[in-house]
Amino acid sequence: MDSAAEYRSKLVSAEAAVDSIATASHVAMGMAVAEPPALLAALTRRVEAGNLAELNLWYFHSLEHAGRTILRYDLLDRVIPHCMFLTAVERELIRRGDEDGRNPIDFVPVAFSESSRLLSERVPLDAFITTVSPMDRHGWFTFGTSNDYGTTTARSARRLIVEVNANMPRVFGDSLLHISEVDAIVEDNALLPEIRCPDSTTEDETIARTIAGMIDNGSCLQMGIGTLPNAVCAMLEHHRDLGIHTELMTPGLARLVECGAVTNRRKATYPGRSVFTFAMGDRPFYDFLNDNPSFHSAPVQIVNDPSHISKNDNVVSINATLQVDLGGACNSEHLMGRQYSGSGGQLDFVRGASASRGGKSIIACHSTAKGGTLSRIVPMLEGPVTTPRNDTQIVVTEYGWVDLKGKSLRERALALIGIAHPRFRDGLGSSLR
Repeated sequence: MDSAAEYRSKLVSAEAAVDSIATASHVAMGMAVAEPPALLAALTRRVEAGNLAELNLWYFHSLEHAGRTILRYDLLDRVIPHCMFLTAVERELIRRGDEDGRNPIDFVPVAFSESSRLLSERVPLDAFITTVSPMDRHGWFTFGTSNDYGTTTARSARRLIVEVNANMPRVFGDSLLHISEVDAIVEDNALLPEIRCPDSTTEDETIARTIAGMIDNGSCLQMGIGTLPNAVCAMLEHHRDLGIHTELMTPGLARLVECGAVTNRRKATYPGRSVFTFAMGDRPFYDFLNDNPSFHSAPVQIVNDPSHISKNDNVVSINATLQVDLGGACNSEHLMGRQYSGSGGQLDFVRGASASRGGKSIIACHSTAKGGTLSRIVPMLEGPVTTPRNDTQIVVTEYGWVDLKGKSLRERALALIGIAHPRFRDGLGSSLR
């Protein structure tokens, strides 16, 4: 096979690549950094021109490219977003929809670990569009920052359209895509979205010190992105033989690889390699991922499978929440009466870490919200249960930490009140009487 010739035969303009997508089609897009900007812009122009309507768009975690194009508010009478994890893009659309008395987002509740199966078995996908790294001389692309549901969905959709971007890192692991599997190719070298976190707060630093004190040498880490995970990572640089098995690879975790704190020597699965299913960060981080054999990208149904996570000993899972009730149930996705994000992979890793020998599942949050006027520890959740009370283990605020396993409901309530903000403790205590 002449891979270069096949590549040239499939190389088309963005307009030509999406021309076969018909009205009422179901299309999935690569998530986060893998959003394909040229393809999304071409789809947007078709919608604007009036020759594409009822476009069912399926995705997790949108970023700026989608927000500027296919997820524009004025297009959502012709585009139906089936969103499985909300970001600032959807929250703004929902805010505008509230003003107009409409609901512009079709939120789809699903665990991140189940997203591949949902999109490959239950949704009749007409096309999958995503950004990939450039093809090598043997005819192989990689899915770059976004393996997640992409590697499975790419093979189940009726048509696969890829946007080749020289800025997309070439990653190792189960991330290869051959030219023979692709239906159309578009080239576009747009800069990748960069995620930067604000400086950590005093509360973040206090919580981070508590969490870092629970992490032993040789632990296997999972954590998200944000000021608190970054603060935790910064406190682990002198640890030894840490491992990484995480859904999201971040600059904070990558720095632990770079400084030698992470070796992955003690892992049972993928020893010597840091495992992830998608990645977000800044340009130096993408450069560090590129062609780096110490990282292993794998599909989300593997990375987030609790039975697979628990094969490693001493897994420490660190996740954030919005509310914890006095029984230990966590709402990590619903805020002020509306959907705020999604369940993502939180419960996947809570259960995986809990089942790991020596593992710790940690849920962290500031004790208050809305400028200190609301307690995050509450008598009753105001939204859905993301992590059930049966699964919650360790809860941390800036006022300390508690291990809820084995405690009665009353013991749990008293323990959680003890790490609530002092101004809310009496009120929480009165709810027990």
